[in-house]
Amino acid sequence: MKSEESAEKMAHTRHSLAHLLAAAVQRIYPTAKRAIGPAIENGFYYDFEFAEPISDKDLGKIEKEMRKTLATWGTFTRQEKTPEEAREYFKGNPYKLELIDEIVGKGEGITFYESSPYFTDLCRGGHADDMSAIDPDSFTLSRVAGAYWRGDEKNAMLTRIYGLAFSNKEELDAYLTQQEEAKKRDHRKLGKELELFTLIDEIGPGLPLFYPNGAILRRIVERFIEDEQEKRGYVPIWIPHITKGELYKISGHLDKYDAMYTPMKVDDEDYYLKPMNCPHFMMLYRSLPHSYKELPLRYTCTTTNYRYEKSGELSGLTRVRALTQDDCHVFTTPEQIEDEIKLMLEMIDVVYKKFGLTDFWVRISLRDSKNKEGYLGSDEVWEMSENALRNVVKATGWRYEEAEKEAAFYGPKLDFMFKDAIGRQWQLSTIQLDWNLPERFELEYADSAGGKTRPVVIHRAILGSTERFLGVMIEHFGGAFPLWLSPVQVAILPVSEQFSDYAREVQAELQKAGFRVDLDSRNESLGKKIREGKMKKTPYLIVVGEKEIASKTVAVEGREGGSLGAMSIEELIAKLTEECA
Repeated sequence: MKSEESAEKMAHTRHSLAHLLAAAVQRIYPTAKRAIGPAIENGFYYDFEFAEPISDKDLGKIEKEMRKTLATWGTFTRQEKTPEEAREYFKGNPYKLELIDEIVGKGEGITFYESSPYFTDLCRGGHADDMSAIDPDSFTLSRVAGAYWRGDEKNAMLTRIYGLAFSNKEELDAYLTQQEEAKKRDHRKLGKELELFTLIDEIGPGLPLFYPNGAILRRIVERFIEDEQEKRGYVPIWIPHITKGELYKISGHLDKYDAMYTPMKVDDEDYYLKPMNCPHFMMLYRSLPHSYKELPLRYTCTTTNYRYEKSGELSGLTRVRALTQDDCHVFTTPEQIEDEIKLMLEMIDVVYKKFGLTDFWVRISLRDSKNKEGYLGSDEVWEMSENALRNVVKATGWRYEEAEKEAAFYGPKLDFMFKDAIGRQWQLSTIQLDWNLPERFELEYADSAGGKTRPVVIHRAILGSTERFLGVMIEHFGGAFPLWLSPVQVAILPVSEQFSDYAREVQAELQKAGFRVDLDSRNESLGKKIREGKMKKTPYLIVVGEKEIASKTVAVEGREGGSLGAMSIEELIAKLTEECA
């Protein structure tokens, strides 16, 4: 409860600082038109229409004005306004007038918050009790960006000023240090430096291409997941990448999902690139008769989906238009739900320990207990499902939180929130219970009494998407992947061309033992090869020269620890094998 109160207090402070930002801007730029200014994660922003463009260089004077005003700001006073009064106050500001019309259209009251003589704004509330109590060193303005009004590309482009805000200077400094470290680990920067992936304008934004090292990396990850799944009784299927629009009429996505690409005409019918896999799984299940004796039936497929994400929201691998999911749908009886989720949680635990992500918590997303309208399924089924999620999560001993109103309309779900090496949080795995699609697709199985019963479907993705997961992994490891995950595990560096034959012998022995090896046979100095090998973050560099040929050894250098001395090839293979294990 205390953490919730603290989070609410921080949100109110951040929202209040957005008002303070607007007041400072209004003083320095009297003709600027205000739009909206909410609190966001780690800070706040406010959107403006400026007569002349501003840049990051202008943030210093705005921030100085904010601090000057803060000490004497005091508190906010709530005022109720009639539509006429509100429109008169914001006459000439199309953004506020649009918001006022929207509020009136909903039949809601109009409220202003004032801190005379500094500021008055259209606002629903949620502010700091006393602005003067805010630590003036606990916030800073971070950047200027463009933002379409209401997020719609058809609307005017506004100027958004972002700010960061925390409880005190120490927390702000810690966050800024984290952000500096994040810049060094930026997967877009490292992806280019390590030749993992690229984005090419002629191909299109949000459509990454993978170089050999990147393709090897994603293959390692996907094969690892596939192997772990098959150990647990998941069976692979394959589905196509386009489908008739009729499939999405059945599933309901054609009416409700807005990230689908424009259809293509094939034989006078509309075909779509698939934005999700669920309907294909449903149809494959429906194409064969099933008995309760077969359940649970665990279908899985690693396949790419295509979603029309807005260009301004695309980012490297973490937000793309072509995303590959380790998708799984389990068709089960209600009584089997708990055991199936236990199996999924056990796999999540194994997988993320392997990747070094051990700091996480689970959000149990539940329906609104006070307003059950709009949720599919009986109270009995919901109670059983929500209790099943609680029971299995509690049994793990993992940290969790329950969140009402976060369930999908077709069932409750689990979302897994992981912290990376520098403390940032990522939502990765998800498990969802679903009665909607079995109903819409009329799925059935023969029950023990000889009748027909609907199965429950459990949707599950361990990685979320391969692309996003790889983006997180690149930043988590800073590109210095553990040996088992590194696209190139060993680089062999002959001192000169005359030692290339022995270098190839060493390469062949290591490859025979199953390791990924690169031979740098360029006519370059050994020092340059070593420097470049370390820049590529290769785990082990092996130098071979006259001394190594004579003693049938190799000189081993680690990525971090420097020289490890001479080893026989057998000793090196044993070391690498142990480290991978």
